[in-house]
Amino acid sequence: TNTCSNFHTIMLAVKNLTTAAARYAPTALVAVRVGAAAMPVTAPQSFAAAAIKSAASLARATPSTTTTTAVCTLRGFAASAGQSSVRRAFSAEAATATATAAKEAAPKAAESWWTSAKFWGGAGAAAAWGMTGSAIYDAFNAGPELISLNMTGVLIVYSSLFARWAWIVEPRNLALCVCHVSNVGAQLNQLRRAMEYKWNNGQEAEVKEMGTKSAGALAALGALVMAGPTLRNALSNAGLGPVSSFAASPAGPFTVHFWAPMSKWLISGASMMDLNRPTDKISLPQYSALTLTGLFFMRYSLLVTPVNYVLCSVNIALFGSSAWHLGRKVKADYIDKK
Repeated sequence: TNTCSNFHTIMLAVKNLTTAAARYAPTALVAVRVGAAAMPVTAPQSFAAAAIKSAASLARATPSTTTTTAVCTLRGFAASAGQSSVRRAFSAEAATATATAAKEAAPKAAESWWTSAKFWGGAGAAAAWGMTGSAIYDAFNAGPELISLNMTGVLIVYSSLFARWAWIVEPRNLALCVCHVSNVGAQLNQLRRAMEYKWNNGQEAEVKEMGTKSAGALAALGALVMAGPTLRNALSNAGLGPVSSFAASPAGPFTVHFWAPMSKWLISGASMMDLNRPTDKISLPQYSALTLTGLFFMRYSLLVTPVNYVLCSVNIALFGSSAWHLGRKVKADYIDKK
């Protein structure tokens, strides 16, 4: 361990640790902080940035016994470090990383359904498939006059964002991703049916106006997406305290972890703003799926990485508003008619 006496050796140990700790991102990031604490002031900052990026991208899987060995190697460097301040900081971080690795290597208790992200993610995906299925069902069994253009447009945006979110969240939810890609196609078909109905019934001006607004919104969205990285870097480096920290956050306003829940607020908002909608225009399959989606995602959002409290709150609202419409529909069609 005393051979760890220079920058290149210590960073090699950090690289080995981040590779070995791939599934355990927190341990890997601690190791990078350890290496950064031990660097000479002349060390290239880009090297540290590359190590941090490597630790984040390697958050996948190898045995943590190797992690413990690599941390012990780093800890040995701390014992031979010349500066006492570096030695104290380095040794404390390495001890924390070693304890974390040992905890990860210990046998784990069987995961229950209540704490299983896969269980709740699967239930959420199944409920979301109900929403996709409802659009397909309505396409064959409900007239186009019943289609809510506001809700359909919101669902297209919502499913586009959540398809991306399901792909990058940990653990990855392939069933949810495929479901939302399918829902985008189903909702686009519903939009087409509604537009054709309006066009064939003398509402050409309304259809053209909606097309113009949609094109403008897509152009603005594309410009924001293109400018996103530049804006994020500018805000992150502006030294604005909480604002800069929020901009640089992995779940901040320049990530899908933020905008996917925000799109769901659009669904809840559209539902809340139309609480007195005539029950004959409420789709029973669609609102059943939305109600179950809200129920399952309230729990699922607290089990994924990163934990998403915005997603949890919006699903509470979605569950409440959709259950309200669903209750009114059931009452009108199956209770009051008796």
